[in-house]
Amino acid sequence: MATDGAAGPVPRRIAHLDMDAFYASVELLRYPQLAGLPLVIGGGRSAHDERLAADFAGRLHAIPLPAFARLADYRGRGVITTATYAARAFGLGSAMGLMKNAHLCPDAIRLPVDFAEYRRFSRRFKDVVRQHAPVMEDRGVDEVYIDFTHAPGGQEQGGRMLAERIQQGIQAATQLTCSIGVAPNKLLAKLASEFHKPRGIATLQPQDLPVLVWPLPCRKLNGVGPKADQRLRAHGIETIGQLAARDRLWLQAHFGRAYGAWLHEAAWGRDERPVLTHSEPVSISRETTFERDLHAVHDRAELSRIFTALCQQVAQDLVAKGYAGRTIGIKLRYEDFRGATREQTMAQATQDAATIRRAAGQCLRRVPLVQRLRLLGVRVGALVRAGEGEHGGVPGTTAQLF
Repeated sequence: MATDGAAGPVPRRIAHLDMDAFYASVELLRYPQLAGLPLVIGGGRSAHDERLAADFAGRLHAIPLPAFARLADYRGRGVITTATYAARAFGLGSAMGLMKNAHLCPDAIRLPVDFAEYRRFSRRFKDVVRQHAPVMEDRGVDEVYIDFTHAPGGQEQGGRMLAERIQQGIQAATQLTCSIGVAPNKLLAKLASEFHKPRGIATLQPQDLPVLVWPLPCRKLNGVGPKADQRLRAHGIETIGQLAARDRLWLQAHFGRAYGAWLHEAAWGRDERPVLTHSEPVSISRETTFERDLHAVHDRAELSRIFTALCQQVAQDLVAKGYAGRTIGIKLRYEDFRGATREQTMAQATQDAATIRRAAGQCLRRVPLVQRLRLLGVRVGALVRAGEGEHGGVPGTTAQLF
């Protein structure tokens, strides 16, 4: 319960706003002829995509349907970033491999990812949110948490009135739709935002738990992943209600003191996390999955180019965001999907590309490179604000493993 000066305490109202099929919805503004069709967004821009964009520059809406690339034609390791609701009806969804799952809907249209365009629309919808309720926590390109508690209209009809105004404002500014859940905390707000998708608004109160929350599968709780869900099911716990019925001490004994306690609190809809308008990143990283498996010896030149580019991109990200880091690490995934990571901590923080490349190269020397590689990543952690203990490093000979 929050306080409101002389007016006394007011109920805490936290909203979770999630854009509806965001990437796909942005693309449909450019390609209205694809509305209602199975459409997946994922993978890079192919030569076919480049030709199509050039041939129909300024009139993308005129591209005939047969000219679009189909999912069945995709070759590579890209994954689905998002899918329209029509594509989801065939079982296609985010994080699924494009090529591996093409059989589910081979005629689905595939568009390449265009992050620059998505970020542009992301900034626009978040500007609308801040105009109505400035206490907003950015959770990514397509979702935010908002503190309605003291915002104008945030208490009307349990927050529904303000949610409607924000929803209408976003549609007017972007032509896009969103779904909003309003509840006493982040945990319940995120659950509520899924109740009436798309274009939905839902309010949720603690007294609604038995009817609206407890029948849901445990996997719906933000914080219960596939492995935890599997372990819960092994104990006969499939729904949030069954989880709530378990004793806290029993959960701590079987799932660890901290996680067991969290499971108990989450099942009862308790969450005291504040809405943070700013948070410091833990690390900055870049990684890429190759179109084909690469060998450290036979594909040395290509790997070296990619590795150097990743280090440069991380350095650019550090400079752009005003950070430097002391811990440099690498991430590998082999052709058999096994992974490996290595890192080292330097005496001084850096944002220099050559220094990052040299340290990351030294990390590479500590991992076996007999198998072919399918993924390579570079990470900089232990971040500090640039200038606080930063030293650019002395450019020298980079570690030549690739």
